[in-house]
Amino acid sequence: RVLGSVAAAKEELAAEPYKLELVDLKSDVDTSEDPLAGSSIDSEVMEVGAGELTSYDNVHAHTGETVWSDLCRGPHVPTTKHIPAFALMRTAAAYWRGSEKNPQLQRIYGTAWESQEALDRHLELLAEAERRDHRKLGAELDLFSFPDEIGSGLAVFHPKGGTVRRVMEDYSRRRHEEAGYEFVNSPHITKAHLFEVSGHLGFYRDAMFPPMHLDEELQRSDGGDVTVRKPGQDYYLKPMNCPFHNLIFRSRGRSYRELPLRLFEFGSVYRYEKSGVVHGLTRVRGMTQDDAHIYCTPEQLQDEIRSLLSFVLDLLRDYGMDEFYLELSTRDDEKYVGTDEQWEEATEALRHAAEASGLELVLDPGGAAFYAPKISVQATDALGRTWQLSTIQVDFQMPERMELEYTAPDGSRKQPYMIHRALFGSIERFFGVLTEHYAGAFPAWLAPVQVVGIPIADEHVGHLQGVAKELKTNGIRVEVDASDERMQKKIRTHTTQKVPFLLLAGGKDVEAGAVSFRFRDGSQINGVPVEDAVAAIVGWVARRENASPTADNLTVRPTLESS
Repeated sequence: RVLGSVAAAKEELAAEPYKLELVDLKSDVDTSEDPLAGSSIDSEVMEVGAGELTSYDNVHAHTGETVWSDLCRGPHVPTTKHIPAFALMRTAAAYWRGSEKNPQLQRIYGTAWESQEALDRHLELLAEAERRDHRKLGAELDLFSFPDEIGSGLAVFHPKGGTVRRVMEDYSRRRHEEAGYEFVNSPHITKAHLFEVSGHLGFYRDAMFPPMHLDEELQRSDGGDVTVRKPGQDYYLKPMNCPFHNLIFRSRGRSYRELPLRLFEFGSVYRYEKSGVVHGLTRVRGMTQDDAHIYCTPEQLQDEIRSLLSFVLDLLRDYGMDEFYLELSTRDDEKYVGTDEQWEEATEALRHAAEASGLELVLDPGGAAFYAPKISVQATDALGRTWQLSTIQVDFQMPERMELEYTAPDGSRKQPYMIHRALFGSIERFFGVLTEHYAGAFPAWLAPVQVVGIPIADEHVGHLQGVAKELKTNGIRVEVDASDERMQKKIRTHTTQKVPFLLLAGGKDVEAGAVSFRFRDGSQINGVPVEDAVAAIVGWVARRENASPTADNLTVRPTLESS
């Protein structure tokens, strides 16, 4: 039902102050005094209707009386009999229109489905997602924490989490070296001028931490008055690594023979995310990006993007993510720098590379950063949820703003094309995604502890320590549990800690120079010669198998029944 004029709408909604406020916003009433005017909350306000004010009447099925009217865009179903399955999930306090200056209301969350089976499946997935929550697993597996003393969105990694992170980074470094990247490093802080030149202060200031005013020098006169001798300047924690890499490129003359030049850094950046959106490792304020910037000639651009996209997808597959689609984010016509021609060329280069990959391509109109369009790799996890991971951007603006040049074959000076690329997005976020994808049971090559030896009795400890020494010689992370706990308690403890290989040893194993395997799923292989056991574990890890080892998929030859 169309409400008609604003005056008519206000008359009908006179007893509902919040809806009256929405009517004012919808009718283009002056909001210059409204601190939220022009903010992202506008999209929520516009839900009241598309083009005109509309209301949906909830009519009593028998009397025809309008019981309640709802100011919204709709559509509504004509009757609730078309909603056979629904559930109210939770309630939460929420400030009206997202501002703490406004009254606090109660928000009610619910979900509705086409069948009870679909609802049950949804609730099962929610329960499994809760079991896999990386924040919960991070505490249970002693991987990381967020101490209040440090601050919101700032994680510390414990030894086990640090091990997983190091293995992730080491393998990524190796792959980047093989692909011709050169490693660089840049500081965490810079003068404001660098971000003024790059454009980040103009377009990204709200997502940056406030400046630190430094280098000011004061002097005191004979009369005791204090004057400023040197005014000082602002410094910022960096939200991006790209301006620093551009300075490295610009540090000396560059020839076309050096291109493509691929600079790579595990660079720590800091972004002032609002406290309401900070979430574990997947939305943090301090993060480490696996950041690369590629400088190339116009002729090299298309091939470079294609090979880069292939490199990104192959590396993500190595970590066990293998279901993807691509999203192409194009220019926001209200917030960009550069010419139409530059944006069109960059967008088409990305589009061609995305289409050549054979993956589904989804458009994201207006979703690009102010300086460049981008391709985002959207990966699906074990629960069917989609995560945005890698991004690839073609940028003409920053090389121009920062006056980057190379010498062309004819001796002229030309501006390079620049590609931004973050593969994991951030180490922290990818760590959180992998934790939930594997439910904390990391593949053996990533697991913080790969093998635990469990003796049946104290006299079997020495035998397992000898096995552990051999495994350590082959680079395997191994421990021997010589505690006073009973063997079954040890097995439960290390299974709960999701250790991929448990090696048991009793009297017959010691006598035969063997061990018995116990796996996360409870399956077991008894009496495997130590030499074969070591070879099987080392081979499994070296192949970077992403499946969990079990009695069915580990190829070893038992020779006796374990004691």
